[in-house]
Amino acid sequence: MKKKIFVFLGSRANYSSLKSIMTSINRSEIYELILTVGASALLDKYGEVVKLIEMDEFNINERLYMLIEGEKPETMAKSTGLGIIELSSILKKYSPNYTLIVGDRFEMLSAAIASAYINIPIIHTMGGEISGSIDESIRHAITKLSHVHFPSNKLAEKRILQMGENKNTVFNVGCPRIDTIKEILKEECKTGELNKYISKIGVGDIFKLNRKFLMVSQHPVTTEFNQGKEQILQTLEAVKEVSDTLDIPVIMLWPNADAGSDDVASGIRIFRERGLDRNFHFFKNLPIEYYVRLMDKTSCLIGNSSSGIREGSYIGTPVVNIGTRQDGRMRGINVIDTKYEKNEIKKAIYKQLDHGKYKSEDIYGTGNAGEKIVKILENIQINIQKKFINRF
Repeated sequence: MKKKIFVFLGSRANYSSLKSIMTSINRSEIYELILTVGASALLDKYGEVVKLIEMDEFNINERLYMLIEGEKPETMAKSTGLGIIELSSILKKYSPNYTLIVGDRFEMLSAAIASAYINIPIIHTMGGEISGSIDESIRHAITKLSHVHFPSNKLAEKRILQMGENKNTVFNVGCPRIDTIKEILKEECKTGELNKYISKIGVGDIFKLNRKFLMVSQHPVTTEFNQGKEQILQTLEAVKEVSDTLDIPVIMLWPNADAGSDDVASGIRIFRERGLDRNFHFFKNLPIEYYVRLMDKTSCLIGNSSSGIREGSYIGTPVVNIGTRQDGRMRGINVIDTKYEKNEIKKAIYKQLDHGKYKSEDIYGTGNAGEKIVKILENIQINIQKKFINRF
């Protein structure tokens, strides 16, 4: 009988981060994937990522509606609590051998707490990293609840060890998201296919991708609640002026479900209602393969998404990273950091347009993390009782 690995996907970021590992689990002769999809991954408002998961032919065992409306700090806390309650029942039903968790989001904290109290060993990927917002604290909290760690870079590995984890349970394998990028970019995609896709979905001006274009992906910062509207307007005004001056079209993605999302969305709506969105095309969500190909072709990605830091370093995408959301995260030479100030953002965009594409860097791995993770799990003994390792 195969051992069961439980995976909970609660957002589009979760899926892109775990897809290659899930594929490797399905190929394993030792493990069986038990998959629950929930939170924003089920909602049309955030692009219904569940449809992409189904298209990729992953079997979904359970669906969990746990996201409380409001996108405020207190609703994030309540959603986390509801997730703990419901995931406890699901975990009890399937009795998995392990729970696989990625990163730093509140949905993942629900899965970690529920698993810890039910004595299910936790496998954690992409821990040990530093960033802005509440994600920083959540990531480290999940690390302390976890039994096996798969950081995506050497610095993250050192931080996990600094937190008292056993070195025999920490494996620097690279970032699983790079696996997906590498696989996607192996195959040539004609510009015509991308044009056909973006003309069918989203709203706004339709344009051809056989020219320069910009991308914007900006999310709320939970520790800067109520500032999201002004922050996104500074970004959009800067991008608008560059777009108008150079006649460059813009692809804009909707924010995630974190506290402050409504504030960012409100800023986007104000921008559109003022009639400033000529040359802009807006998407709720993009399938991973299309997002990666657009990142590969864009002249510059602007905002505060971790994809600019992580995927961007591997692809060589010119990135303008704005604000504190990615503070401390290891980045490549492709990133220019700015504050939420229109003229500073404009200056950085022009600099990236002048530079063009960067050389690919492998600071987050070479694209085989998923296979490495499953192979290590097939040969490791996990002790449910953790011990703190003093390093002083």
